[in-house]
Amino acid sequence: MTFAVHGLAVARGIAIGRAVLVASSRVDVAHYFIDADQVGAEIVRVRNGRNAVVEELQRLQAEMPHDAPPELAALLDVHMMLLQDEALVSGVKHWITDRLYNAEWALTTQLEVIARQFDEMEDEYLRERKADLEQVVERVLRHMKGVASPVAPPPSSPRRSNQQDLLLDDTVDVPLVLVAHDLSPADMLQFKKSVFAGFVTDVGGKTSHTAIVARSMDIPAVVGARAASQLVRQDDWVIIDGDAGVMIVDPSPIILAEYGFRQRQTTLERERLSRLRHTPAVTLDGQKIELLANIEQPADAAAALRGGAAGVGLFRSEFMFMGRNGNLPGEEEQYQAYREAVQGMNGMPVTLRTIDVGADKPLDKGYKDSYLNPALGLRAIRWSLADPAMFRTQLRAVLRAAVHGPVNLLFPMLAHVSEIQQTLAQVEMARAELNARGVAHGPVQLGAMIEVPAAALMVRSFLKYFDFLSIGTNDLIQYTLAIDRADEAVAHLYDPLHPAVLQLVAQVIAEGERQGKSVCVCGETAGDVSMTRLLLGLGLRSFSMHPAQILAVKQEVLRADTRKLGPWAQGVLASDDPAALLAE
Repeated sequence: MTFAVHGLAVARGIAIGRAVLVASSRVDVAHYFIDADQVGAEIVRVRNGRNAVVEELQRLQAEMPHDAPPELAALLDVHMMLLQDEALVSGVKHWITDRLYNAEWALTTQLEVIARQFDEMEDEYLRERKADLEQVVERVLRHMKGVASPVAPPPSSPRRSNQQDLLLDDTVDVPLVLVAHDLSPADMLQFKKSVFAGFVTDVGGKTSHTAIVARSMDIPAVVGARAASQLVRQDDWVIIDGDAGVMIVDPSPIILAEYGFRQRQTTLERERLSRLRHTPAVTLDGQKIELLANIEQPADAAAALRGGAAGVGLFRSEFMFMGRNGNLPGEEEQYQAYREAVQGMNGMPVTLRTIDVGADKPLDKGYKDSYLNPALGLRAIRWSLADPAMFRTQLRAVLRAAVHGPVNLLFPMLAHVSEIQQTLAQVEMARAELNARGVAHGPVQLGAMIEVPAAALMVRSFLKYFDFLSIGTNDLIQYTLAIDRADEAVAHLYDPLHPAVLQLVAQVIAEGERQGKSVCVCGETAGDVSMTRLLLGLGLRSFSMHPAQILAVKQEVLRADTRKLGPWAQGVLASDDPAALLAE
């Protein structure tokens, strides 16, 4: 039966394929694809984990006190039976052998399949055995934890099938779409080069970092779809409409045909935009506009060049630190990564932002921030300043990378002059440490992120200390409107066009222009084509966005006349309802 699940549209486009469910677990479970020659080893890993739990249960049975309640012995018998259940064993082998899932992923996937069968049982006692199964699987996962093989690169993407192929069901390879309760930024990076054609999550907002990375992957995505992961079954046919924020489950042939046509239209539009790649970004009245790329990994520099970027406006260095179980990268590892990014941009500038963790970007999957409100806690520059040795390790690596090309150094979430002074002092200490070691380093331009209202309101003071500013609209909107941008319950209140937000953005751009210093917008607003004309009218001349969005924004730039947009933008700024004026 066809039905639709509604969420938030965060990455445009259409994806059609089979659903791959990532089951949530209380144990930190890795999800990645293996190579065909690793199948045997992964099956052995699961078998070893299961055997370890069997031995553990047998030991418990042997050591059971004589006065133990009979229910306890019966429970151990049930657990032993579940461990050796053929449905569990054969199912795990299927996911490893046929889908090339890693052992942990295969185990949690089969757990979900069997758990659904328990849910459908009429007998209450049998339904309750689902909890026993979950406990058994969790025991196996705990035995496997810490012995996982390194993440293997996923196999090459399957060819995208046409509608006729899709209607032939499993007689051909089809794309896969990911459905999960939530995906951490580290998860998203793990899937970044994978076979997935799109994804849906139960939770998240338009500017949660899950959504941001999805846009950087340039694949259709819907977040905040509430019960999506409970409503969809493994291998269900689904359509992800990233434009409307809808997932259609078990679509009819007519719906498949309609969305297949829309897919082809999207492909044609992208091909048309690709012709603008080498066209200079200049407005009709001759204003040169700088279109830069946001990246998360050094290898993303290639995508930035393909997208026609004039440089990297934001390298989110924190993604190098995530998913490492607390083993942070050292100076040499960071230096090599930053050097790769700088050299990969062929002499174009690279703006490296120091580590920005906390709130919706924890260092490790499953990590729970101990603060009552992580967004207002020890995050970003506060986190760095709280650990000066770690901070200077990163600063030294960036300064060394500056030998290989133009580098800008950007600091996130500054709000106090005292923080600015501490930060600049750490930069000087890092330089002194390199000098003492006789290690080469290069000059860098220093910049500050304008992400909290306090920074925007004291922009004049900031410009006394910094060479340039970058407006992080994602956090600026969040903090101005007191909205958790990763919370789908309040996502409808997240408004880039709120008059207060626009006033702060306009104030920063105007002050930068007065002082002759560059101001860039590097939040999601920069890549939103509906906002391009307004930002140009407010005087913005530097945009940084995901590489996939550059050509669409460039098209808007080429059609714009800033002489006409200036007065219009001031009218929007003065309006109580800016969105209405933009829609005209």
